[in-house]
Amino acid sequence: MPILADSHVHLDDPRFDDDRGDVLARARRAGLNTLIIPGVDAASWTRLLALHHAEPGVYVAYGLHPMFLARHQPCHLDTLKQWLVRERPVAVGEIGLDFHAEGLDAETQRQYFHRQLELAREHDLPVIVHARRALDEVIHTLRRFDIRRGVVHSFSGSEQQARQLWQLGMHLGIGGPITHARAQRLQRIVANMPIEHLLLESDAPDQPGAGHRGQRNEPAFITETLRCIARLRDEAEDAIAAATLANTRRLFALDARTDT
Repeated sequence: MPILADSHVHLDDPRFDDDRGDVLARARRAGLNTLIIPGVDAASWTRLLALHHAEPGVYVAYGLHPMFLARHQPCHLDTLKQWLVRERPVAVGEIGLDFHAEGLDAETQRQYFHRQLELAREHDLPVIVHARRALDEVIHTLRRFDIRRGVVHSFSGSEQQARQLWQLGMHLGIGGPITHARAQRLQRIVANMPIEHLLLESDAPDQPGAGHRGQRNEPAFITETLRCIARLRDEAEDAIAAATLANTRRLFALDARTDT
């Protein structure tokens, strides 16, 4: 069984409260030994820290997600800086822009996004970026702030946008959506992209693959994504697993951490 990394999973989500231990056990049996949990608001960071200390191979990022704008306060940016210094997360995230969800003020999103990019640069950390109907602006902003390390998770853009991200040094996070028949553009991109820019992710409990449509997603289901990508690229599953595990560990500097 190949060893895998899940570069984006919301394991702290309340939908896992009743069986989180079982979910982790299934993830281990599926070969997952590295899981990255991004934060979405300041209230979530304590839960993330507890999971990191309780579970080997679980690493966390701290950030203020654009979809939870109503939960954020400007003082949380100062708190985030303190957490970055004190807790040494693997990244700043989940951060970004969302121009799809209704009721999210674009300018306020930009203010939080820009400041968090500054913090990532100040603390030499990669970023985990959410970009929904905002990818062109996100790419422009990453270039403007000279961000060269990170991942655009749940990538769903064009080949041109993918190339711009690779040229910046960014990774693409690919999960369950690629397994759906309608995802032909994404499948073409992943079939031909440089493997060194590819990360596997579940985004659990959201975005299950075609084989688990309508179910709560979980990290173990990432094997479905692995099989799909191996078929698209006509490569062995073991090779894809090894490359994406190495990419995840390199991006988040896991081999250099003293708590691994």
